[in-house]
Amino acid sequence: MKIKVLLAQLLSFCVLLPALAQTKPATPAPSPQKPAEDQDEVIKITTNLVQVDAVVTKDGKLVTNLTANDFEIYEDGKQQTITSFAWISNVPNTTPVARDKNQDNNQPDGPPAARINPNDPHRTLAFVVDDLGMSAESMGQVRRQLRKFVAEQLQPNDLMAIIRTGGELGALQQFTNDRRLLYRAMDRLRWNPCSRIGLTVFRPLGQEIDPQGGGCGGSPNAYGGTGKALRFIIDNMAELPGRKSMILMSDDIPRETQDPNLTGGDSLSDMIGTNSIGDPFGNTRDWSGMLYKIAEKAIRASVIIYSVDTQGLQYTGETAADSFQGSDFRKIPTARTDLAGFRSRILSARREGGEMIARQTGGFQIRNSNSFRLDDIVDDQSGYYLIGYRPTDETFNRKFHHIKAKVKRSGMSLRTRFGFLGISEEEAKRKKHTLRDITNLALASPFAAQDVNLDIASIYASDKNNAAVVRSFVYLDAKDLTFNLVDGRQQASLDLHGVIFGDNGAIVQQLTHTATISLSQSDYALALNYGMQLTFDMPVKRPGAYQVRIAARDRSSARIGSAGQFVAVPNLNNKMFATSGVVLGVGIDNAKHELYNAGARRFAPNSDLYFAFMVYNATSGAGASRNLVMQTKLFRDGKSVYSGPEEPVKLATIPADLSRGFASGVVRLAPDLEPGNYYLQVMIKEIGVKGKVVPQVQWVDFEVQK
Repeated sequence: MKIKVLLAQLLSFCVLLPALAQTKPATPAPSPQKPAEDQDEVIKITTNLVQVDAVVTKDGKLVTNLTANDFEIYEDGKQQTITSFAWISNVPNTTPVARDKNQDNNQPDGPPAARINPNDPHRTLAFVVDDLGMSAESMGQVRRQLRKFVAEQLQPNDLMAIIRTGGELGALQQFTNDRRLLYRAMDRLRWNPCSRIGLTVFRPLGQEIDPQGGGCGGSPNAYGGTGKALRFIIDNMAELPGRKSMILMSDDIPRETQDPNLTGGDSLSDMIGTNSIGDPFGNTRDWSGMLYKIAEKAIRASVIIYSVDTQGLQYTGETAADSFQGSDFRKIPTARTDLAGFRSRILSARREGGEMIARQTGGFQIRNSNSFRLDDIVDDQSGYYLIGYRPTDETFNRKFHHIKAKVKRSGMSLRTRFGFLGISEEEAKRKKHTLRDITNLALASPFAAQDVNLDIASIYASDKNNAAVVRSFVYLDAKDLTFNLVDGRQQASLDLHGVIFGDNGAIVQQLTHTATISLSQSDYALALNYGMQLTFDMPVKRPGAYQVRIAARDRSSARIGSAGQFVAVPNLNNKMFATSGVVLGVGIDNAKHELYNAGARRFAPNSDLYFAFMVYNATSGAGASRNLVMQTKLFRDGKSVYSGPEEPVKLATIPADLSRGFASGVVRLAPDLEPGNYYLQVMIKEIGVKGKVVPQVQWVDFEVQK
């Protein structure tokens, strides 16, 4: 596929300009960011160094001012000499962003999130919702607490994912700091009919079989599916840099389960039916081996596991839902007396496995709390001590080695990992990543690959048949590509890889094109100074929220760059008006429906920021044009810095299709605008219609450079 350089783009989405535009961008593209100096801030198990992380608290507060002399570390009971020591902070050296009380932070149409640099301090939080082991009762509380956390606690440098054990497990690409994606992930949280737990935490007394739970016809006690999901998630998290945390939210992570078909005798279970753990005196299956392997994986992947017992505070006595009908009346008084104790044992047994893997990986368990105390977990992730020692040859004997760390000062508590399997990371990672592996990782990872400086602006587009595509303007720094002189022209070849992920993490579209860029000497000079723009289209079949990721790999040097963006695809079949994403530029030609340097997102203070978008279903059912108004606002760090007046939307309709119209506008940037990242919000609504008016809100980020 041969693609020529584009510095302009028709917003009508029907024609691609084949030539280089003569309009010069406002400012040159920035040079690629240089990675920060390597810091050993990842737990390592190598033949030269074993590093363990430790969290020290006093009266529930983190202690951050200790030195190496305050610690002792032991391997299999033998004290080791500490050879490296550091305090690693996960909190940026900035004031936490205060939420704007005038904004509804619980709405999913807020501004996009700023891009996170993997070398900057940040917290990586995987909230794993075990819908294979959770009641419908608990799932509702999980949704409420996660929504509250995202609205009130999530900071710009927090990287977060919400992953269901019973859903699509595209784990890496779900990590984001974009509240819009997180709200949509929360909206997908539903009780799973295949859950080991039914509609309520306790099955009502006297109910022989739970018709709405129990593993979709399989054994209600088999939770290998949860274990498989946890292993997959941890393997993916191992590819992310730094120390990570997994918050495992479940009603039912026991150390052992029981086969209800094998229990018997004159017990309470004869009268109330067997719950998810069965009769405490029945036949059991030990899951400790599976849990130990999960913990070992987590240790090597630098993942701390915190378990949240989502059963919360439960009343264990008799309720209105319980029934003794059909039971031997002579046993009812004893059953009533024993019921509370029996259910208490159920609660305790269900959380034993979660507590075990949390302690082994250096985390802790939250129990008996309906709020789940998520703030305690996040505070615990603010920082840690990294303690290293040099291992002996006996360390790597493929046996498990116990680690114990002590803090010498009184009144302090220390948590760290229990140990590790005696296999070095070099041996564990003998297989090297292929180019395909590296490309797939760049597409899936929430961190952008930066060997090639790449940026994208992705929007929804539609043709006259309402066939939807996601159109991405791809920006490349020509200095990062390898050009060769061929027949008097500068040529470079690259592979463009595009993937669209659904809001459940599943891949809904993926395309690969080989692009050959051929430039005259004059165009090559422009490209070196101002960068290049390509377009990349990917079709989508259904309306919804999507995450677009594009990677470009230079075929000569194998250098790679990647970027991602959120895109919402509207439903045009409901005849309601809808808008494409907003595209920015340095000028506009309304006669040609053309935006110069479409998608440009770097501007200088005291300059004009032009924007444009398409309106779909632009005419009402009667064929008349809709009465639309729009308002623009500028935001920085979540705060409004400019608010324009409402003004009519002037549509330039396309003669061949009056249902689609081109709209544009301009915002004058203030001369005293500070350099940095900003967001333009464009709110469009229809006036003069009956009923509640639901506005269309579009966001686009840009950079102010002096």
